[in-house]
Amino acid sequence: MSETTNTENSTPWVVIFVILVAIFAGVGYWFLSQDKEQHEPVETPEEITVTPQPEVMPEPPVEKVSPTTLPEMPDIMDVPEPELEPVESQSPLPRLDESDDYLKASLPDLTWRKELLKLVITDDLIRRVVVFTDNFAQGVLAYEHAPFVQPNVKFSAKEQLDQNGVSTGQWQWDESAARRFALYVDLLRSIDSESLVELYIEVKPLVNEAYAELGYADQDFTEVLQDAIIKVLDMELPEQDMTLVRPSVMYQFENEALESLPESDKLLLRIGRENLLVLKSVLLEFSDKLAKAEEK
Repeated sequence: MSETTNTENSTPWVVIFVILVAIFAGVGYWFLSQDKEQHEPVETPEEITVTPQPEVMPEPPVEKVSPTTLPEMPDIMDVPEPELEPVESQSPLPRLDESDDYLKASLPDLTWRKELLKLVITDDLIRRVVVFTDNFAQGVLAYEHAPFVQPNVKFSAKEQLDQNGVSTGQWQWDESAARRFALYVDLLRSIDSESLVELYIEVKPLVNEAYAELGYADQDFTEVLQDAIIKVLDMELPEQDMTLVRPSVMYQFENEALESLPESDKLLLRIGRENLLVLKSVLLEFSDKLAKAEEK
């Protein structure tokens, strides 16, 4: 009974012992196999011949350049090209004998006082201007070729009387008589000088043709026109009283120096001081612009 018990008690220990032996045997085998692998000879590969490569110089380091900030360019806007207006072809000049209608259509564009154009004689106007100007520059008044109608108001002067009321045979110049030229001066003052110069340059071939009819072939009418203007600009009214006498129907200056003046100068005396100053101003402006236009 006791032997059986001892045998049963020793059985677990036997089993445990067997298991431990098996574990140690397995571990010993693992160590032996690892040691064998470490002591096995390693096959040496065949020697490989390496061809030396040429020495490569290292590239210089690239300097880092900080990016330059470019100025912002303004947006370029597409600007449309301006449309060119078609140039109207200038109408050809008419013949000299048929130029009146052409001038009648052009004169209203020169002045804002269009109602005063009734003072202009448009019948054969170019020839009238040429003949009157040529004569005026020589001191002669060609009334029959005047480009303006005659004033409706006739010239008048104040008769001088003595203490008894008897005529002394002398007449005093009356400045109010110059008023009959006021409308003519107003017309000249209202004319745009630049437009007048343009019209003159435009019709100048016809003007020179009319001037050639007077015997001045191949001569420029502008020269005699400027002479006539200078004659007006150089005119000075006398300071002394312009006493008149009337030996006949026509008045004359009592002062022989005044009476001996050319007819053109005496006409300038009759238009009066104020009118003459305005006339000088108008002609001076026209003369300057005409000279500049002729230089182009």
